[in-house]
Amino acid sequence: MKNIFSKITGVFLVALVLGIVGCEKDDLPKLDAEMVTWKKDGITSTSAIVSGFVVAEGDGYTEYGVVWGLSENPTTADSKKAADKIEKAVYWVTIDGLEYLTTYHYRAYVIDNAGNTTYGKDATFTTLANVPLLTVSDATGITNIFAQVAANVTNDGKDEVITRGVCWNTTSGPTVENDTTNNGEGIGEFTANLKNLLPATMYYARAYAINKIGIGYSNEITFTTANGVPVLSTDSVGSITKTSARAYGKVVVNGGTDLLERGFVMATTDNPTVDDTKMVDPLNTVDTMSVDITGLSTGKKYYVRTFATNADGTAYGETVEFTTESDITTWYVPGGYVAASYPGTEWQNWSPANSPFIMNTDANPTNLEGYVYMAGANNDWKFTANPDWVDGFNYGDSGTPGVLSNDPGAGNFNVPAGYYKINVDMSATPMTYTAVATQWGVIGDATPLEWSDETPLTYDPASQTWRGTVHFTAKEFKFRANHSWDYNYGKKPEETYLSAGGDNIKVDVEADYDITLDLSNPNAYTYTANRWGVIGDATPGKWGEDTNMTWDDTKKVFTVTLDLTVGQFKFRANDAWDVDFGGDLGALEQGGSNIDISDAGNYTITLDTMGKAGTLTKN
Repeated sequence: MKNIFSKITGVFLVALVLGIVGCEKDDLPKLDAEMVTWKKDGITSTSAIVSGFVVAEGDGYTEYGVVWGLSENPTTADSKKAADKIEKAVYWVTIDGLEYLTTYHYRAYVIDNAGNTTYGKDATFTTLANVPLLTVSDATGITNIFAQVAANVTNDGKDEVITRGVCWNTTSGPTVENDTTNNGEGIGEFTANLKNLLPATMYYARAYAINKIGIGYSNEITFTTANGVPVLSTDSVGSITKTSARAYGKVVVNGGTDLLERGFVMATTDNPTVDDTKMVDPLNTVDTMSVDITGLSTGKKYYVRTFATNADGTAYGETVEFTTESDITTWYVPGGYVAASYPGTEWQNWSPANSPFIMNTDANPTNLEGYVYMAGANNDWKFTANPDWVDGFNYGDSGTPGVLSNDPGAGNFNVPAGYYKINVDMSATPMTYTAVATQWGVIGDATPLEWSDETPLTYDPASQTWRGTVHFTAKEFKFRANHSWDYNYGKKPEETYLSAGGDNIKVDVEADYDITLDLSNPNAYTYTANRWGVIGDATPGKWGEDTNMTWDDTKKVFTVTLDLTVGQFKFRANDAWDVDFGGDLGALEQGGSNIDISDAGNYTITLDTMGKAGTLTKN
């Protein structure tokens, strides 16, 4: 709180000021004493500084100063304070002990040699409100992690207390920037519960209260928590490789008794304990600890945290998760087929770094897999494990079907047009491969042919995906190729990617679905199944309900005919905002702007999901 001083100036007016400032006191003319109150400015909540200016003495004076009180025209019978010195005709009086937010009347006064008192004019000033006043009692109910403190806001400073509580720290002078409780508002007694304390630790605490003026604090108390289990932190895991890592942590407090054991625990599930993998760190006086973790599996997620045991038990730090580096191998599939098969991309013929590729997984490290499209009638290609054709990393035709050779003279592979599932078995000696042309579709009791055969999809080289529109019933389906269960994908709802032989995919709503199967990213296969509708304040369902569209197999578009009002609409998939098209009907964009309808009437709307274009025709 800044101290603001009020200058209250009493002026003895008989002669001109300019004629007196340059005179010595003994030279002042003996004139009749007369006074007026002069001025005031800044004010504090409990005090003011006032000054007087002697213009003339009249017959002389014995005392001069300021009087003040709560009523108009205070006198020396009220509160008064005489100036104790004069310097160049100016005197100062400090008024203190005032009440907060109170209006005071004040006047300058002078007493002459005859005992007569002359007063200046009555004026007023009002003190400011103050920060609250508080008291605090010693802590009670102390445990290893808890204490209770009773406090009292005894005076609100004449301004509403908006927040009150207790603050604490392990060093003296805690403030609201440290740990605090919030115990409501207003004046009066309250009790604060201090939680999550450290055991065997000395704390400093003060009560606090906040009003518009500022923050008031009580006196300070100290208390020490009881002994308990240790408190630890798990700081980080670093130096992560395919099979190792290093964990770091610290003992924040030992709980008040000597540690019997400390270190780290680890598991492949959350919140590991000493019953899982335990790695002991030597006991010493250093609070920090670390441990090397070895023998890990590649590409696997682990959970680690600190632990320590004393006479009161075992405690743990927070859990930190980390994943070891993947042991991923990439082989490129360059050839003379690339440019024609992947139009619109930067991929090039016989450039390994600009070619399709196949990869393994951590779960199946010796099997490389991927899908490659070859559009030509005859397609030459090879494998290389290096993007720059380094000798010893290139593999071609050994002359034996399905067997690889890294001899520099090994020939190219040659296959007809097709969408090939390519696998390499790196565990075989010599290594072997397969390249199976696949034709993908959907199968299941949700599909037109149910479980008897696939309803085919069509490969789209521009998007590198399999596409099609299929009427699904509210049952189940999977993706299958070549009329064989050797090639099928499904997934559980919580899984991100399709998996070979995975679960059937459930269909919740019967409708025409736009299907996309994306096998272009090795071992990260995805799909979408979207039913489409229109929504907006121009449509019958407004913004609350979609109007469904159906598939026109002749025109290869989704279509709907409906009455539209003046307003706006968008295309939306699956009655949700995850996928929606808007903007220019000739070039629709995901999340694009609403489409305007300026003329009410009956319209036919179409949507080409492949070309991301629509039409709007008034009937």
